[in-house]
Amino acid sequence: MTATQPLGGSVFLVEDEVMIRMMVADMLEELGYRVVAEAGEIGEAMKLAQTADFDIAILDVNVNGKVISPVAELISARNRPFIFATGYGSSGLPEEFRDRPALQKPFQLETLARMIDAALKSPAA
Repeated sequence: MTATQPLGGSVFLVEDEVMIRMMVADMLEELGYRVVAEAGEIGEAMKLAQTADFDIAILDVNVNGKVISPVAELISARNRPFIFATGYGSSGLPEEFRDRPALQKPFQLETLARMIDAALKSPAA
């Protein structure tokens, strides 16, 4: 698949499994995005959520056994869009964010592309 999006979209990626994080980063690059910040644990993700400059975030729901809610709250407060990535389905999402888009793991490149495109077009809540 060829990237149809213009280059330059920036992504903040939170995923505790290193191999999955690398795979998602590769998928994002293939789609024409660049990962500008990434984290594998909640404390690091919270710092980056407040300081990193990104267009959209992709957040693993469960990071080393901790729910991603504090990070999602920080990103939401900055009015930046984000997408959850989860192996638990929408019932695994933090209750206050069940209206947010969620990628069901494992996901394909095309699904990731559609989800990012939709999230970037809708106003941040």
